[in-house]
Amino acid sequence: VQLQASGGGLVQAEGSLRLSCAASGRTFSRYTMGWFRQAPGKERDFVAAIAWSGGSTYCADSSKGRFTISRDNAKNTVYLQMNSLKLDDTAVYYCAADLYGPGRRDGTFYEYWGQGTLVTVSS
Repeated sequence: VQLQASGGGLVQAEGSLRLSCAASGRTFSRYTMGWFRQAPGKERDFVAAIAWSGGSTYCADSSKGRFTISRDNAKNTVYLQMNSLKLDDTAVYYCAADLYGPGRRDGTFYEYWGQGTLVTVSS
């Protein structure tokens, strides 16, 4: 599986962005998809995940109420809608795929990663 993340950019605080992650291949629906982020000088953090079945979503406490993850298996794409963005949300955002995964927050379980898209939130 190859993943291509897009949609990052510069946005003012309290603004919104929608990230997309397009996957290659015909097995996208078998993968739980996750979003992670890494801010400069910090470790990679879990943001959100959506189960391969699409029935369950998981969200980090820092994202709850502001970020929504969704997927469209017909388009082999997972989305991250980010609202009410804060300065602390500035990071490179990565999408990742975990075959039949249970929505794990530990990125080491994800087999495939996209190249990342930069989100910069300004004041």
